[in-house]
Amino acid sequence: MYSIIDIETTGGSPARDKITEIAIIGHDGTRVTGKFSTLVNPERDIPAFITRMTGISNEMVADAPKFYEIARKIVELTDNRIFVAHNASFDFGFIREEFRQLGYNFNREKLCTVRLSRRIIPGHRSYSLGKLCNALGIMINDRHRAMGDALATATLFEILNSQDHTGKLISGNRGHGSVI
Repeated sequence: MYSIIDIETTGGSPARDKITEIAIIGHDGTRVTGKFSTLVNPERDIPAFITRMTGISNEMVADAPKFYEIARKIVELTDNRIFVAHNASFDFGFIREEFRQLGYNFNREKLCTVRLSRRIIPGHRSYSLGKLCNALGIMINDRHRAMGDALATATLFEILNSQDHTGKLISGNRGHGSVI
């Protein structure tokens, strides 16, 4: 079982910045089994350039739940599942830091679709989500929004899984920590 995750943030540093939106898609290896998405009040201002990129404004998150208010839901939706994300270290780093600030050690086995794409479908000039999805014909609705990017990552994951002739994605032939 997998949790395909995407977040939007106030910037690029987990130590300095905060999550503004999160989407978690449950996946059984062949299909989506559930979806969760929410804006998150980062308890700080969202820089103008981030608002221009994501469309998420301070007004939109003013009444959104704070991270601690959705933390239990995140734990439940990711427990005993592999954490899948496009550039997994980014998303995981932010979520782990948010939990660290709450006194909780968030640790999940991780699978990065950037690294997996490079291995399974080599030869692309760019492995950014937008360019890779464009090259593969994957539609992204709401680019730079958590659910839009998570749904695109789920479709990419399904394509990669169908082309993974090792059988390691689904079979459970994984160790602990990062899968890839």
